[in-house]
Formats: sequence, structure tokens, C-alpha cells
Amino acid sequence: MSKSVDQKLSIFALGGVNEIGKNMYVLQYADDIVVIDCGSKFPDESLLGIDLIIPDITYLLENRDKVRGIIITHGHEDHIGGLPYILRQLPMTVYATRLTFGLIDVKLKEAGLLRETEQVLIHSESKVTLGSISATFFKTNHSIPDCLGVVFHTPEGTVVHTGDFKFDLTPVNEQYPDLHKMAEIGKNGVLALLSESTNAERPGFTPSERVVGMHIEEAFRQAKQKVFISTFASNVHRIQQVVDAAFVTDRKLVLLGRSMVNVVTIASELGYLNVPEGMIIEPAEVNRFESSRVALLCTGSQGEPMAALSRLARANFRHVSVHPGDTVIISATPIPGNERNVARTVDDLYRLGANVIYGSGSVTGMHVSGHASQEELKLMLSLMRPTYFIPIHGEYRMLQQHRYLAESVGVEPGHTFIINIGDVVEIRDGAARLAGKVTAGNTHVDGLGIGDVGNIVLRDRKHLSQDGILIVVTILSKTEAKIVSGPDLISRGFVYIRESESMLDEANRMVTDVVTRLQAENVNQWSTIKSHIKETLGRFLYEQTGRRPMILPVIMEI
Repeated sequence: MSKSVDQKLSIFALGGVNEIGKNMYVLQYADDIVVIDCGSKFPDESLLGIDLIIPDITYLLENRDKVRGIIITHGHEDHIGGLPYILRQLPMTVYATRLTFGLIDVKLKEAGLLRETEQVLIHSESKVTLGSISATFFKTNHSIPDCLGVVFHTPEGTVVHTGDFKFDLTPVNEQYPDLHKMAEIGKNGVLALLSESTNAERPGFTPSERVVGMHIEEAFRQAKQKVFISTFASNVHRIQQVVDAAFVTDRKLVLLGRSMVNVVTIASELGYLNVPEGMIIEPAEVNRFESSRVALLCTGSQGEPMAALSRLARANFRHVSVHPGDTVIISATPIPGNERNVARTVDDLYRLGANVIYGSGSVTGMHVSGHASQEELKLMLSLMRPTYFIPIHGEYRMLQQHRYLAESVGVEPGHTFIINIGDVVEIRDGAARLAGKVTAGNTHVDGLGIGDVGNIVLRDRKHLSQDGILIVVTILSKTEAKIVSGPDLISRGFVYIRESESMLDEANRMVTDVVTRLQAENVNQWSTIKSHIKETLGRFLYEQTGRRPMILPVIMEI
């Protein structure tokens, strides 16, 4: 592939470095931009009212004429969850595998974007041309089928993006990692490798998914009553093993949770799940069968308050209840930050009398990671033998640990770039360096709004959540320049009015004095009057309560 004069290759992340979630990476050569993945992540408790976080695509919008398409490595939410929101702002061609498109199409249909989005189906033998950049692919293992690593062929050289992966040599779906192809790619020379870092702190190899299947089947055999099992809805391999365990123990299977129903339906229709005919029943049919002949597969393994398992734990699920003696299996490890919610759910299940199997997968045998541990990360590095290395998809400590692993297998010190979101790695004439930043960060989704909730709105929400609001309504006479009605004080989330009457009476008097004084001084600007009310009332209320409610003066003239 010929190289243009004075051109360079730029690599940067708009999400997915120094964080877990909302993955989005960008390659640019000359006037050609290729995007890899478009994920989302859920907000923490500080982002009040925010539904979802997606990448900031300001740079892509500013260069929309250069964007040649987006390649999706696999169908997990942190790789596809942002697509409906991004495609609404920036229509582009989407490249993905069959199952990944099956999951994407549900989102695009809900967003009304399915018909207008151009889709190109890819597989491990595909080759696509995206301007001066072309892409080929190789098969990997993960906790969902149809995962691909991507090889970008650019005028500067070859860049490899691994996607999420592990080396499972006994995969449930018999889709083996393409080790020979990976070795061939490395033999031909890799300029830069972008490799996931989720388990970079975990020594050894990640166990095969088949190990979990044996433990699930044993738990099903030992259970005397109903079995509830919760896992990630997108973990199709785990779902297949639950189906297999239900089959050998002669249990009917109930699906609880919208995402679980969607994934099972799509994966079954596309041939990625083998569910015996007549096995799946509706929740309303549970009581028609002996409890020992029923298993229920549900969402909520992370303790999400509105997910099926949490609602079951609160005895708040229609048609289905957890009874004393039932077995509940949480077939997942809590994502950092979710431990408290999971613990609360487990406590509630124990209160209902259930036998709960939960905790670390290495202890219970009910979960293995879908991500490569240290020895597998070193194997990928050894196969690819990159000149430069960019660890991705992990928090800073994970990226740093991945750097050590890379250097231990031969990547030269100084040839690893641990980047922040927006940092640009520029490669020119085979030499790489950090070269500035592009606009990047978080875009907040709140209801139908995308990016319209910024720091000021979030600050106000936090203020309201901590100290509440006090609304001061005053009606003035336009002709006589005096108070006609009020001030009336309305408290929400600040104090209970009936228990604070004396303080609010004093506050009322102070507001009256302020308005009367300003009118006597011929100060009629509403903004000035409101400012004095807020200042005087704020100081008084803090002295009385130690709190600073949001004070909202409302002035009307009649």
C-alpha cells in the first residue's frame, strides 16, 4: 500500500482507556477515519438522573466527511450501547458479525434508525476497504459468540485491535481462537497493538467456560425445589449451559427480564443457542409444575434495583416468588462499584429462606471471566510481536500492569503508550509519539436528551438532593410599589413546614423587610431584589440549620 507524502497515522480513544466501559477507538490516516466500537456505561451515584454515559464524538462530528465507517468487535453493551445515540448524530456504515447485528438491530429499531442505517456483515475471512485503510479479521473467544479481532492495514503499517478476548481452548460453541492466523499476522509485522487490559492484574490463565457448565449442572441436580440463576443476558455461552443443565435434570425454563428474553430470542433465531422445543414456559405457568421441575433464568446479577433478581428478592415479581428452600445462583462476579447492591440482594434472598450460591467464581465455580489473564495477554503479545503497544479497555492500574507484561515479553521500554481519553498517538515514518489531544470526554443521556445535561445542571441536582429548595413567592403592586401578597415560602426537601413554623415566619419577615427597603430606595430591578432576598435568606437559614437550600425567589406584578 503506497504512502502519501507528509501523511501520518493517528490513533486515539474517545472512550475505554482509564475506565471500564463506553469503548470507542479511532484510527485516522490522511482524510480517512475509522471508528472501532461504540459503547456505553451506567452512571455512578454522583450523576443524578443520568440514564447512560456515551463517548463525546465532537471530533467525529467536526470531521464527519472523513468518517468511513464503524467496526463493532462484539455485541456487549460496552461496545454497542452508544450506537443508537451516536448514529442519530452521525450516520455511518456499521460493520459487524451476525449475532452482533442481531443485538444492534433491536436497539436501532427502538430508536427508529434501523431502515436508514447501512449495515455490512463481516466474519473472520472478510476484508473491507475504508479509504486508504483496509481491515481484515481473526476469530477470538469471549463470553459472547461472534467476536473478532481487527487487523488494520495502513500506509504506515499494520495496526491490530484485539477486541475483548481470552484463549479458551475448549469453547462451549467450538469457535476456537485462530492462533495460526494471529501468528501469521505477527510474522508479517505489527506496527502497533491495541490489546484489552481488564484482567491484567490477574495471574495465570482464565479458566474455560466449560468448567462453569459442570458446576451449574451439579447445582441443578442437588436442588430439591426451584432453581433461580442470574447471569449477564449477553453471556450466550452461559445461557446455553443453563439450558443444558435444565434439559438433563428435566426442568422447564422460565426467562425473567426483558434483556434476557431479547437475547435468547435473537440468539436462538440465529442459531447461536440450542433450546429444546417446549422447554421454555411463561412465568404465569410456573405453578402448573412441581417446583423440582422448574428453573428460572433471570437478569440482575449486578444487583440492579429494577432487574428481575432484585425484584424477586423484594417479593415484587408478578407470577413468580422465591420460597424457602429454593436455590438461587448468582453466576457472575460483581463489577467494581456494584458490590453493595449485590450484597443487599443476597441479604434479601436469605430473608426469604433461599439457599444462595454467590461470591467469587473461583470459590463457587459458577463464573469465569470472559477476559484474558496475564499469561494469555503475554501470549497475544508474543504472537503479535508489535513494535508499539497501546493497552486499552481498563483502568489506569490495569493499563500500567499490562505495560509491565509487554516489556516482559520483549516490547521495548518506551514503546508502550498509556493514554488518556483524547490523547493522540501519532505514527510517522515508523516512529510513534504522543502528539496532542482531541476533544473527548463523557456525553450524558437523560431521557430523550443527549448531551444537554452539563456540569451546571448536575451541580444544581446535587445541591437539590443534599439541601432541598425553598421557593419564595412575592406579589407586588405595579402602581403602588408595595407588597400585595406574600411572601409565601414553599419548602421541598429542606424542612418540614409544620415543624419549622417559627423559623419560616422569621424568614418571611426578613423577606418583607428586604423588599420594602429596596422599594423605598427606588430599586425596582427584579434581578437586584432577587439577589438581596437570596443573600439575606441564605445567611439566615445557614445560621439556623447549617444547610444551604437552593433559594428560588419568584416575583410577580399585578
